[in-house]
Amino acid sequence: MHHTATLGRPGAGPALAVSLVLVAIVCAFTALCYAELASMIPIAGSAYTYTYATMGELIAWIIGWDLILEYAVSNMAVSVGFAAHMEATFNWFGWHPALRWITPAYLPGGLADLKGNTLYEPGWHFGFNIAAFLIVMLLTMVLVRGVRESAETNNVMVLLKIAAILAFVFVGLRFIHPTNYHPFVPEGWSGVLTGGSIIFFTYIGFDSVSTAAEEARNPQRDIPFGIIATLIVCTVLYIAVAVVLTGLVPWRSLIDDAAPVVNSMSMLAGVTKSTLLHWTELAVLFGAMMGMISSLLVFQLGQARVWFSMSRDGLLPKIFSNVHPRFRTPAVATWIAGFLVGIPAGILDIGTLSDLSNIGTLFAFVLVSLGVIILRYKQPERHRGFRAPGGLVAPILSVIFCVLLMAGLPILTWLRFFAWLIIGMGVYWLYSRHRSEFSGRNAQSSQ
Repeated sequence: MHHTATLGRPGAGPALAVSLVLVAIVCAFTALCYAELASMIPIAGSAYTYTYATMGELIAWIIGWDLILEYAVSNMAVSVGFAAHMEATFNWFGWHPALRWITPAYLPGGLADLKGNTLYEPGWHFGFNIAAFLIVMLLTMVLVRGVRESAETNNVMVLLKIAAILAFVFVGLRFIHPTNYHPFVPEGWSGVLTGGSIIFFTYIGFDSVSTAAEEARNPQRDIPFGIIATLIVCTVLYIAVAVVLTGLVPWRSLIDDAAPVVNSMSMLAGVTKSTLLHWTELAVLFGAMMGMISSLLVFQLGQARVWFSMSRDGLLPKIFSNVHPRFRTPAVATWIAGFLVGIPAGILDIGTLSDLSNIGTLFAFVLVSLGVIILRYKQPERHRGFRAPGGLVAPILSVIFCVLLMAGLPILTWLRFFAWLIIGMGVYWLYSRHRSEFSGRNAQSSQ
């Protein structure tokens, strides 16, 4: 079992639980905004659809382009985590695959084993994370077959994930060392805020729920409920895992580890010779991998639906909105999304991917919150199946806190994000604005 070396970023330490609470509060304001807009505009596309309806085509293109980044790099990060857990499973059974086929080609912090021995120096090396690539492609095949089959499979895997989390929490409580909680806030409040910025992308589940609004039986009731319920359940589980995990091992041993829970359990099982920990590790491995598969399903579904919506509006080539003649799914968009996620997942490390996902997610949340404010003024009489309470308090606080969390991300992440937006603007001005359904050319042809 291996983990990448620390990159020297400030961390929350045991106060990660506090970071999760703060992020949950921020997400609560954003969830209310998503719930209100989802109940007003129950069609596919998530934040893209909402901004199109409230702020026009240009802003909608920006958010759609941002969502492509958000969903793609989120799934890259999750698939890298899945590969790390698959490696830990192999290790549990005594099989140790060749290192070059289970690690990404780019390791900015290098790679070390759990004893601190250097395996790879920082930078590029010859390697490809095969497990990360294969899991994305397998799930792409499932999604092409249809959302109904995918949803039924997803429900089973979510239950397995929750069971694994509860097993870790209740077994781990017996092995907590209170000294690991001291100091509780080792890097001060700046570390707590940075920790919140880093782990923010783990909360994009309620965002993905709204992308399937067209497939919900009663979207004006089901989508708001699903969004808010998802946020509450995830927060409780995240905090429980964070409290137990940081009590089991020193927090610095967890930095940049793609499989911190199972690696910590493996290390403790080796030290304590505990049979209970050893077998619980296997159960957690299985449940964690099933949970990550369920996340990959939801995020890949959301990404393909965004591409489908943008293509339907003329902002992307029409091939992305082609529907499979048998399964009635956007097969082309789903396959392309699969390859664009799977290949980078085999090359890049989890830290690089999670930072890009965070800034994309926060930017999307800001625009959705602004959309609520604009619609309150432009269309106050419009029916809302759900209305965020407190007037404009929720959307305003959502914008402020999301911008603050974005400020806590590394400057290199900002530069990469701006580069992605510049590329997107180039595509818009050279292609999309001339072919959208509201362009002058299409307006004339429809007359």
